[in-house]
Amino acid sequence: MTQLNRRRFLKTSAAFAAGTFAISGTKSSGAILGANERIRVAVAGLNGRGKSHMEGFGKLDGVEVAYVVDPDKRTWGSAIKRVSKHGKAPKAVQNIKKALADKSIDAISIATPNHWHSLMAIWACQAGKDVYVEKPLSHNVHEGRVLVEAAAKNKRIVQHGTQSRSSQRWAQIADVIKAGTYGKLKVARGLCYKKRNSIKFQKPTTPPSELDFNLWLGPAQEQPYHENLVHYNWHWFWDFGNGDLGNQGVHQMDIARWGIPGATLPKSVVSVGGRFGYKDQGQTANTQICVYDYGDTQLIFEVRGLMPRNNITDLFHFEDGTIRADGKFYRKNAGEGEPIPRTKSTRGPGGSNHFANFIAAVRSRKESDLNAPVLDGHYSSALCHLGNVSYQLGTETSFDQKTKVFAGNAAASETYAQMQEHLKDRRVELSETKCRVGRVLAFDAKTERFTDDKQANALLTRKYRSAFAVPEKIG
Repeated sequence: MTQLNRRRFLKTSAAFAAGTFAISGTKSSGAILGANERIRVAVAGLNGRGKSHMEGFGKLDGVEVAYVVDPDKRTWGSAIKRVSKHGKAPKAVQNIKKALADKSIDAISIATPNHWHSLMAIWACQAGKDVYVEKPLSHNVHEGRVLVEAAAKNKRIVQHGTQSRSSQRWAQIADVIKAGTYGKLKVARGLCYKKRNSIKFQKPTTPPSELDFNLWLGPAQEQPYHENLVHYNWHWFWDFGNGDLGNQGVHQMDIARWGIPGATLPKSVVSVGGRFGYKDQGQTANTQICVYDYGDTQLIFEVRGLMPRNNITDLFHFEDGTIRADGKFYRKNAGEGEPIPRTKSTRGPGGSNHFANFIAAVRSRKESDLNAPVLDGHYSSALCHLGNVSYQLGTETSFDQKTKVFAGNAAASETYAQMQEHLKDRRVELSETKCRVGRVLAFDAKTERFTDDKQANALLTRKYRSAFAVPEKIG
């Protein structure tokens, strides 16, 4: 790192450490807002889902995207143009604290890389702003719990970006399972079969002049810049992302957990997999199985990144058959499925529009109006993190040695066998390939800690840079 860039890092970090902001509140701090009162939103993170945020809020009546926020100034032009189609041109800033200090801003909409999600949302709650935060809610289990505390203490409306929670169809499936219509649920299964190509290798280089890389790093440790970080492939590095398990997968993880009546966090977790089919700079698994123990029911999650085509869905297995995403029950050894019974389940205001649902709750000040409240976001995101902790603490094992972690578990053993067949189909030579077999980790859902495993518990949080630290708890 050059001396000039080093000085810029230190200058920005010092500014953040000193740059506290007053909790001034907004017009949404306590009062129920009328239908004609304008909600002013700041969108943080302007690539990927950020584009959907700008469009989603921009199209809603009575909502103004007043700020666009990104440490990379190269994103500003298209963002301003996108927002201006729906109204006034927004202010563009690199630093979220400028938007948080503006008393006229009611809500912060977060579509940044994962490692910024919870910290930015916590700051927003403390500044009296409501929050729409993209999935996953957190980068690790600890900071998700702190965000839950921050939302409660500051009486903030916090919506998680798992849009399927606004789906009437998935709500109906969850209700039918809870009613016991088809007996006890045996396995809730989430599938994230999504093609992910190699990201190859990028050498360290000087960050673009338009990018405040220190600000982009935020809570992560200082490290060299390379082109595989900005703007998408950060997903496959542990410091910033959570692999596809915590990317696309958290949507299906949330649905799977939703389908298990009363499920929060599991009794245990184990994960196996690897980064197969190519060698590149990425660190996270591109093929992965996670098994979560919920007593009578287990949640099995599968990630496959070598697929020729995508298959992203959830399945719910019973003794006599399976409920699929089409809302039908398929009995064993039968042909066409039968529609599941209709229920009286309803979603919150806003219909199937997740952004509209959030705005309705901002107006009413009722967390009960939210389809994806912060606590649900915390639990479903935490499941992804728990699976990754098991995987990260795993050992490399040859495929010709049968793994013992699934011994006595027919559903998990079958899933593992199918994963091997999938890899063979994708021309992965299993005899020359190692599979990472994760630790079987017992977990206490009440304390949100692993039982007697210091290494695993250390991975429930991270080392933060002082200017960007998530607090231990909300005082």
